Amino acid sequence: MPSPLSAQTVALVKATVPALEAHGLDITRRMYERLFRNAEIRDLFNQSHHGETGSQPKALAQAVLAYARNIDNLGVLAGAVERIAQKHVALNILPEHYPHVADALLGAIGDVLGEAATPEICAAWGEAYWFLAELLIGREAAIYRDLAVRPGGWNGWRSFVVESVRQESETIRSFVLVPEDGGPVLRHEPGQYLGFLLDLPGQGVLKRNYSISCAPNDRAYRITVKREGGADQPAGIVSNWLHGQGPGTVLKVAPPAGAFVLDRQTDAPVVLVSGGVGLTPMMSMLETIAAASPDRPTWFVHGAQNGRLHAMRDHARALAASNENLRLHTFYAEPEAQDRPGAHYDAPGLITAEWLVGQTPHERATYYLCGPKPFLSALVNGLLRSGVPAERVRFEFFGPADELVEAPRQAA
Repeated sequence: MPSPLSAQTVALVKATVPALEAHGLDITRRMYERLFRNAEIRDLFNQSHHGETGSQPKALAQAVLAYARNIDNLGVLAGAVERIAQKHVALNILPEHYPHVADALLGAIGDVLGEAATPEICAAWGEAYWFLAELLIGREAAIYRDLAVRPGGWNGWRSFVVESVRQESETIRSFVLVPEDGGPVLRHEPGQYLGFLLDLPGQGVLKRNYSISCAPNDRAYRITVKREGGADQPAGIVSNWLHGQGPGTVLKVAPPAGAFVLDRQTDAPVVLVSGGVGLTPMMSMLETIAAASPDRPTWFVHGAQNGRLHAMRDHARALAASNENLRLHTFYAEPEAQDRPGAHYDAPGLITAEWLVGQTPHERATYYLCGPKPFLSALVNGLLRSGVPAERVRFEFFGPADELVEAPRQAA
């Protein structure tokens, strides 16, 4: 769609593209420094994305650059806007939070670019920011309204109780959550995640998202969580704490969110591809297909390091054993002596795009992929290079969506 912004603003924002290419990461890092001076605003964010890896500043820098490059053709950014809106809903972002980001972003542009950040440039970016902010605020308001009126739905944070815990592998556990108020839950879309708000002793307020790993129902959610790093690392604080909890623990939970969802309006073949704990949204999709559309041709392709780290193996096999249209194939990157081919896994090594194209109906199938970034980068780009259309390659990974798809497809 053409840009509704003024011609002068479009020209000035486009003119900043070279500066953003050179200094975008410095700007976003500076923006977050300014923003996080306010503790209430800092607590809105998932701080595990702001540590040593700096994944969130990198993702935002690329998003700002993409916005500037496409300021005269904003239609290509519709998918990104939806993903951002869904993330914001899971974090309970509200309209009153946006002015803080505006002040931090425009201040950071001035700090980093110095005299090059003329009043005209800052005014243009102010107009561009608020146009995008209004789009997001409008979309988020619609999502909040929908969540509030649907059966079992809610807004904000609702208390859930851990009903049961199951050890799925050496590092992965599943937690079944039921509402403390005894009411029903909102039926999620397979592939969505829940937002969690935790106030841990000595750590303060922390927020995390965990994918739902069960089919939609009215009673409970299941999340399947890998214990990451150590308890003193930002990415491991919550997962280590959660792995120490048992039945009865109360958690504050936001409604299901996320745009990475199974298309249930078609019976076309589907290929679910996961690496490690990336299987969590895929299990939700697999359970849903097995229960609601058992005639749909489905491939469940999973990669694990070895049998000790392979989660939910027996559950996936039980689903496939009862349905000839569900096909499982498992790769172990480094199988151990006790891992038996044909019994525990099907092939050593890594999943490749070549294998997927050769063993699944790539002319018709939609591919859903979730896993670590290197895993996704290899498979998504490999499928695209093999001629699978981008609209049939859908992917999700845990964290901000920074660079993954090779140019020139990245803007799409």
